[in-house]
Amino acid sequence: MTTLIIARHGNTFEAGETPRRVGAHTDLPLTEKGREQARAIGDWLKGHHLVPDVTYSSTLKRTIETGEIAARQAGFPQACYQLAIFNEIDYGPDENKTEADVIARIGEQALIDWAKEARVPEGWNVNPDQIIKNWQGFARQITAHDDNETVLVVTSNGIARFAPYLTGDFDGFLQCHKIKISTGALCVLHHTDGDWIVKEWNIKP
Repeated sequence: MTTLIIARHGNTFEAGETPRRVGAHTDLPLTEKGREQARAIGDWLKGHHLVPDVTYSSTLKRTIETGEIAARQAGFPQACYQLAIFNEIDYGPDENKTEADVIARIGEQALIDWAKEARVPEGWNVNPDQIIKNWQGFARQITAHDDNETVLVVTSNGIARFAPYLTGDFDGFLQCHKIKISTGALCVLHHTDGDWIVKEWNIKP
């Protein structure tokens, strides 16, 4: 059985700071709270006997830092293999804008549809089919040898929400889960007998 753990990076905004929609073109480091969240991920992994054999991240600072801190905290310090397929999506004209600015441009319903169904708002440079294919290709890679690996991927919310397509039943997943993942939260998927199953989603250590 292969275990795939997907973690969303930790906080990148300080308490009291107005959050912005940070995408592929805004490379922020973690805050101290974000580093604390990364350590909590590591503690959770160690406590649940899910210490990763290998860690992947995007090429963005917030995911690299989260992955390295989490692995170190779990007792298996290692560098992250950085893959651009895990970079956050490109929010186009809404990149690095506040939610108020985003809503003013696309309307609140568009954000609700994105949060509930991963329906991409107008103007965002996102290709869901390609993101799904990226997850499928990565899944084939990590299950090729069926060697009981535990794999940690640290990415962002816009990318992680498409991972449940691996199950072949995204609509069924939506009936049981909200697709949004909190900062510093994680998800656990198992691959056994040729199928992917979501075991945990949006767990906050």
